[in-house]
Amino acid sequence: MAAETVLSHVDGAAGRLIVRGHDLEALASRSFESVLGLLWRDLAPEPMEEAEIRSALGRARTHAFALLPPLLPATDGLAPVEALRLLLSALADAEEGPHHVLAVAAVPVFAAAIHRRRAGEDPVAPDMDLGQAADFLRMLHGSPAAESHVRALDTYLVTVADHGLNASTFTARVIASTKAGLFSSVIGALCALKGPLHGGAPGPVLDMLDAIGEEGRIRPWLTEALARGERLMGFGHRIYRVRDPRADVLKGAVAGLRDAGGRIRFAEAVEAAALALLAERKPLRPLETNVEFYTALVLEAVGFARESFTNVFAAGRMAGWTAHVLEQEKAGRLIRPQSRYVGPMPASRPGA
Repeated sequence: MAAETVLSHVDGAAGRLIVRGHDLEALASRSFESVLGLLWRDLAPEPMEEAEIRSALGRARTHAFALLPPLLPATDGLAPVEALRLLLSALADAEEGPHHVLAVAAVPVFAAAIHRRRAGEDPVAPDMDLGQAADFLRMLHGSPAAESHVRALDTYLVTVADHGLNASTFTARVIASTKAGLFSSVIGALCALKGPLHGGAPGPVLDMLDAIGEEGRIRPWLTEALARGERLMGFGHRIYRVRDPRADVLKGAVAGLRDAGGRIRFAEAVEAAALALLAERKPLRPLETNVEFYTALVLEAVGFARESFTNVFAAGRMAGWTAHVLEQEKAGRLIRPQSRYVGPMPASRPGA
């Protein structure tokens, strides 16, 4: 057992995600700030209620924005997630104030600035009076976002906030166990998230929908893809053997976006056909819709470029990473797993 945690539990057989004693579906209507309070409870040095967290994040976003002028030009030519990694590295371990708050606040500031710079636009300063999701979209687009878009993004951030001991969270805990510091820990987590087997799947979902193009091509396209041995993006999960509960929550979020109506109807048709084909072709291996499928639709609808999806994922998952770092630091135990040696043995021991 690598760690004991009070933060979240993934029940793959039952299709449940439990976050600090709550099913995900029960948290979906709460704000990101509220879920941060739940995750940080009894772990952060100073307890904060939802309103205090909202204010603290606003101040910390302003602090993070002040770091941008000398650093942002250095991101030119980098992929968005590599640019985010560079900017997060500017958060020094000697920074004053709660590091877990600054880490969560900095990601939307940096991600929005990276997005705008790639489009040839100047970064937009944060508004301390807004919630995290609303300010993220305002910094992205340069104007206030529609309430439906804010709500959808808020739901997304809550949905991906924590998910057991996944690869990036485990990375964060291993680094934290060495007492390297919170910023070093979450940067390591981002590097793990960058891998295409972990955080890189939502964009290809849209590539698949674009390639199919129209309803008449859905079943033939999917059939040909499976015949070539290709994976259908947005289906199947390493842990869940039934439907990913996060997919249901995000499907509800997408349904509330009126301007995504045509896209969502088409995506639902693709989903139905894909599930039917997968059940026919792989009857002994349940492959259900996973979180990436509807993540792609949510993030596209609220205006994120698909190459920035991993950074938005990090904006939500930073909640869980920081909570796990705080929990690991409180435990005070170095994580030192054992490996199984499978190499050759010497013919005899020295001195035998």
